[in-house]
Amino acid sequence: MKLTPQVKRILENYEADNAATKNNLTRLLMHGKLGGTGKLLILPVDQGMEHGPARSFAANPAAYDPHYHYQMAIDAGLSAYAAPLGALECGAFTYGSQIPTILKLNNANSLNDVKNQAITGSVKEALRLGCIGIGYTIYPGSDYCYEQMDILQNLIQEAKDAGLLAVVWSYPRGGPFLDKAGETAVDICAYAAHIAAQMGAHIIKVKPPSDHLCLGAAKKVYEDQKIDISTLAKRTEHIMQSAFAGRRLVLFSGGEQTSEETLFNTFQGLNDGGASGAIIGRNTFQRKREDALAMLDKIINIFKS
Repeated sequence: MKLTPQVKRILENYEADNAATKNNLTRLLMHGKLGGTGKLLILPVDQGMEHGPARSFAANPAAYDPHYHYQMAIDAGLSAYAAPLGALECGAFTYGSQIPTILKLNNANSLNDVKNQAITGSVKEALRLGCIGIGYTIYPGSDYCYEQMDILQNLIQEAKDAGLLAVVWSYPRGGPFLDKAGETAVDICAYAAHIAAQMGAHIIKVKPPSDHLCLGAAKKVYEDQKIDISTLAKRTEHIMQSAFAGRRLVLFSGGEQTSEETLFNTFQGLNDGGASGAIIGRNTFQRKREDALAMLDKIINIFKS
């Protein structure tokens, strides 16, 4: 497999990783329709656990079957498929060699409103399933954030020793400073990306940032230093800057189901700002398969450009 200049440049940013981890990162970056471009588009399906099965899959009943998601990710030419333990176990033998997989190691559920997640998988199980990496969510700002970060540090060390990637969902939530608008404020998203990078994440997932500024002390700096947050592209540039000046891959979520026009405009702005790609779930599997595949193809073409 001949590496492209884009992939070589990315690999050079991960100076402390062993050969096995870099091989898994290479496999991810060279897979699918975006292979070799330095961009990634990943399908995450942890919503059944997070929001409940009917809320997640009733709009498209075929999506109750984990094989559906494996097959859609493969047919769409996506970079990888990420899911909790049970879903990956359902198709590991049939599909595991056809697409890179990421085991999500912690999950919440909607039966309580505690800003925390339970451990639902392990590095050992990721290896057993042939995954290229692990995924883990932290809620910076929550009452449980330090406990989550302690667990994450141990998991990242274990994953790297085993040659796996660490993908961190960094979603600020809870605490005295964050209202709903604050969760996607540009200063908060930048902070979340930086925290994940400092924790040792190879790949970081955050939400597309709004032009809202949440923290008073940060707002003064943004204004004094004239940091441009006027467009999504400029805000994305700032998020990438906050992830070690772009030395770490940062992917952005697709969020709740919305119109295709809104999605395409969002991803165009993200791409214009230098985003590494996206992780998009509900906006795909809650649509009919043919509509989802067509939509994903357009998103791939946006990031290719």
